[in-house]
Amino acid sequence: MPQLHWKLKPVAPAGFMAGENGFSPIVKQIFFNRGLEDSRSIAAFIEGGEALSHDPYLMPDIRQAISRIYQALLSGEKMAVYGDFDADGITGTVLLVQAIQKLGGAVHPYIPHRLNEGHGINRTALNELHDLGVTLIITTDCGISAIAETRQAKRKGIDIIITDHHNPQDEIPAAVAAVNPKRLDSEYPFRELSGVGVSYKFVQALYDSIGKSEEVADFLDLVALGTIADMMPLVGENRYLVKKGLEKINSNPRLGIRMMMEFAGLSQGKITAEDVSWALAPRLNAAGRLEHALGGYNLLVTEDWKEAHRLAAKLEEQNLERQKMTVKACSHAKAQILAEEPGSLLVAHADEYPAGIIGLVAGRISNEFYRPTIVVKTGQKVSQGSCRSIVEFDIISAINSLSGLLSRYGGHPQAAGFSLKTSNLCLFLHEMDLIAREKLEGLDLKPSLEIDAEVGLNEIGGKAYQAISKLAPFGKGNPVPILASRGVEVIKCRQMGSTGKHLRLQVRHCGAVWDAVAFGQGDNFEDIKSRMDIAFNLEQDEWMGETRLRLKLLDMKT
Repeated sequence: MPQLHWKLKPVAPAGFMAGENGFSPIVKQIFFNRGLEDSRSIAAFIEGGEALSHDPYLMPDIRQAISRIYQALLSGEKMAVYGDFDADGITGTVLLVQAIQKLGGAVHPYIPHRLNEGHGINRTALNELHDLGVTLIITTDCGISAIAETRQAKRKGIDIIITDHHNPQDEIPAAVAAVNPKRLDSEYPFRELSGVGVSYKFVQALYDSIGKSEEVADFLDLVALGTIADMMPLVGENRYLVKKGLEKINSNPRLGIRMMMEFAGLSQGKITAEDVSWALAPRLNAAGRLEHALGGYNLLVTEDWKEAHRLAAKLEEQNLERQKMTVKACSHAKAQILAEEPGSLLVAHADEYPAGIIGLVAGRISNEFYRPTIVVKTGQKVSQGSCRSIVEFDIISAINSLSGLLSRYGGHPQAAGFSLKTSNLCLFLHEMDLIAREKLEGLDLKPSLEIDAEVGLNEIGGKAYQAISKLAPFGKGNPVPILASRGVEVIKCRQMGSTGKHLRLQVRHCGAVWDAVAFGQGDNFEDIKSRMDIAFNLEQDEWMGETRLRLKLLDMKT
């Protein structure tokens, strides 16, 4: 059985929300866990309204950015939007291109090739854009570390406006503007916007300055898609942006999103943040992983049905191929890691790993072993690595301390990437291992489940589910509430699925009988006892036109 450490959140103090009789004790406990302590804060959180949105003019350099765009529009300059090749960068590129085009601007999209160019602004791209006559580049989801490239652009007569959400280094590029809420001098109250979210705030200010503020909401579907795909916390302003963006996707999705929904078997009007994370985002990301991210960009901008169908079908094909490649590479990486005694830092490297999936492989290995993981595609002269980490180890901080060995790098505390000369690889991995050993020494590294409340199964039902559902959209920072029950009687248990990969159960506790499902736990069938402690989500199951509540089991203990 999975060895997860259950962490029960502190019980709400006696008398918490005593005057609020419309909620059960369980729901009140969940509100307490979310820091919602009165009816006003609960109402504001549930509404997820515009009060969570902040003044875009508080962004650093926002006025300089607007002024430079004005200049380009008035003089008819040729502009380019330079994005990244993941879903956040693709959606940000679409947003900025369409926003500038609506103002009459001449703008060219540029997304680098993952394998040939890598992350961020590069010199070859600058030369190409210069040859096209571009005199102004606006970045999205990249640029804040492009110090040398910004200087090169300036020498070529190209100005750069940076919109980015990655952590800045000590030196900020000498761009016309560097719009980033994580700058040390930023007065913007919310730091956790996605790349497309930062670009949206720039466009919000731009459109407001010319009296078109009402039109900016047209881009919220892109913001929701990119924010969820980039696993940004769905709290604060992100909650507002994603909630409004999902409303747009459900009511009037752009053609490309509607086509992806059809291929994924999703129904308009019922799209959740989980659907975006598990179905739409992987398809959009597939183009950049296997070929070129412009396939995803073109799908999101097209208004031609046949073209949308062709592009979505291509993404579907690429996503299926990506899945097969990931399974194969994971098997190889796992065997390589297990060939030696796994340490604090797990490393797998091979020249046959496709560069577009090494991040996925690192993520799966890290999740399985609960260790920081680096997967490297080695090359004769240059190697590329992708890292995934655990909450106990800030991997981008470790990488930053070894920046002298790297050609390029970037990321976040739990996900990062880098490229370096292959001759530096052994030393880099050795130093990373030493840092990981030092930081993680003595820690009992086990994945954990944050339990919101221990309950009797007779205490939950339709009203509780309806109240919990109002806390959506769920995701990082606002997870689906996890409940636990002790000493649950297992009435029935059988394997399900063509390969018996999952479990279907019927359980009884405190006089209440519930259906339950345990995805991916079919191998644990023989370990099921007559009485178990269970941790679960409460969810709706739709089957044959009927909708019923059931328990989605996350872990079981004897």
